[in-house]
Amino acid sequence: MRYLVEPFIIGALRRGRSVEQFLGPVGSPERRGVRYVEVRAARTSYQVHVHTVEDVKHESFLDLDVFPPFDQDAGEEEPGQLLGTAEDPQDALVLAEECTGAVRGRWVNQGVVQDEYHDFVRADRPSGMSPDGHHWPDLRTSP
Repeated sequence: MRYLVEPFIIGALRRGRSVEQFLGPVGSPERRGVRYVEVRAARTSYQVHVHTVEDVKHESFLDLDVFPPFDQDAGEEEPGQLLGTAEDPQDALVLAEECTGAVRGRWVNQGVVQDEYHDFVRADRPSGMSPDGHHWPDLRTSP
């Protein structure tokens, strides 16, 4: 099973592991990008980052962590935009979901977001909904 149930999400975060969620496409047909959200453990808190990267348009290059930033002019030193922090993993998930439109039932372990992107690529990059029929979330923040 790809998606984590809530106790596994919380457990992963408490063990210092990140959880991620693919949020779908951004940009235009001429300049495509994709977005995903990450909740990661920090020293005494949990950070919520949203990543917006170029869609490199290559069937076998799937590592979103090394894709170039969608906004080249932003000059980001840290990957992704920090949306906020929370002291509790549950609160960090709520923050991520409120800010990005992420949904509780679609979180995956760190690195599995590449599989989500791969499904998106194989389905010919659908703009309205994910390959498995879920609507892309309404983005509530702009990086």
